[in-house]
Amino acid sequence: MRYQNTYVNLDTRLYHEQPPTPLDNPRAAHFNTQVAEQLGWTDDDELMTRWVEILAGQYVPTEFRPLAMAYAGHQFGQWAGQLGDGRGLLMAQVLDKDDKLQDLHLKGIGLTPYSRMGDGRAVLRSTIREYLCGHALTQLGVPSSNALGFVVSETRVRRERMEAGAALMRVADSHIRLGHIEWIASFAPDLLGEFTDYMIDTYYPECRDSDTPVLAFLTAVVERTAKMIADWQLIGFAHGVMNTDNLSITGSTLDFGPFGFMERFNPAWINNHSDHTGRYAYQNQPAIGHWNLNIWLPHFMRLEGVTREALSDCLAPYEATFMQHYQQGLCRKLGLPHEKDSLTLAFEWLTLLEDNLLDYNNSFRALLGLVAPDEHPYEQQLLATMTAELNQEAQKVWQDWSISYLAHLELVSFEQVINDMRTNNPVYVLRNSMAQRAITAAEQGQFDEVDRVFRLLASPYEVQDIASELDTTPPNTDTPQMPISCSS
Repeated sequence: MRYQNTYVNLDTRLYHEQPPTPLDNPRAAHFNTQVAEQLGWTDDDELMTRWVEILAGQYVPTEFRPLAMAYAGHQFGQWAGQLGDGRGLLMAQVLDKDDKLQDLHLKGIGLTPYSRMGDGRAVLRSTIREYLCGHALTQLGVPSSNALGFVVSETRVRRERMEAGAALMRVADSHIRLGHIEWIASFAPDLLGEFTDYMIDTYYPECRDSDTPVLAFLTAVVERTAKMIADWQLIGFAHGVMNTDNLSITGSTLDFGPFGFMERFNPAWINNHSDHTGRYAYQNQPAIGHWNLNIWLPHFMRLEGVTREALSDCLAPYEATFMQHYQQGLCRKLGLPHEKDSLTLAFEWLTLLEDNLLDYNNSFRALLGLVAPDEHPYEQQLLATMTAELNQEAQKVWQDWSISYLAHLELVSFEQVINDMRTNNPVYVLRNSMAQRAITAAEQGQFDEVDRVFRLLASPYEVQDIASELDTTPPNTDTPQMPISCSS
């Protein structure tokens, strides 16, 4: 691998260098060959031979420089003070095969100075969920951290019960969060200029061409964040805990806790059982993204030439960027051009899904069975299942809408319609029930189901023989979608 450990060269107040605390008797659980090849990991015999030891913290390659980052944040809208890597270490930074900087971050690897009341460990169930979700989002085309692999061990970890300890090597284009700037503003304000230069030079070098590089950088972060959240909304993904310390400066999904993929369409769905007010409900994610950025931006007024008015201009594109990206994506999911009439049909369609609690992803995919039934027998069956759930009144709404929809499609290239619908509507997402079946098997020492789900999610837009009916079956309409605990 081509190492480029730059974070460790910053002011030492920003991190704590330390080795990982090894897990006991680690065993291989799953390895992501695609990520390994992209990193150049597979080109190093030592890394390949000793990957279980490395992920278990038993062996640290010479080129690694493990450190725990300090950061702060607002959690559920309240200032939480100093946080930081409480159970993870930035092990190394490398240039991948595309010359893009990637962080290798080992999660679940012991106490750090930032652990607070935690034990520095991660349990198997949350590790599997993060591993599969990063993979799923990446294959769906959503900017996201991914993972090199994970191991399970005989180290016991207490949560609600005693569980197996695990560790995961997370790979992300950056682990710098909005909360890093909040920490600097509160505890080391003299570092703001240096750290801002580092963020620009490392992640947004194109902003150096601007007459105002800092403002160009801030605007770029705003726009990337808006696009990421639009991508979440389009696939029905709910992050569950959008604290400022969980949003990356690169607009890439980070920190998988109580996440979920929408099944029965309910925009007010809360997937985090600790979110008692619904702050992070699916429908609130765009507004929360704006709120987080609005909290983050004013800290830069400490820099010369950065005014409140200038920061307001940086934040101003957020809504328009989000709406354009979301609306364009919504039209592509329906195979329609991005125009007013298409959006009217799209929002009527979403209303139909919501009013009848239809499955979000299945219903979008089912429209291929309406548009081209002969070429899409699987989608034709999805359509039959969907329409069978409609009562008489809803059947009439569906019939009227489908007539308008098909008439609108006649104005568009049929080939383009099919291509857009196939490549924007997944057959498979990581449903909570799917993840739970993989977890249950893994807790019994069997990782075949993890591997099957991993392979299924590797090609989410294609119907696959390895799928089972359970992979695409939503809960009954009278069964609330399962909320997820923050415990991990």
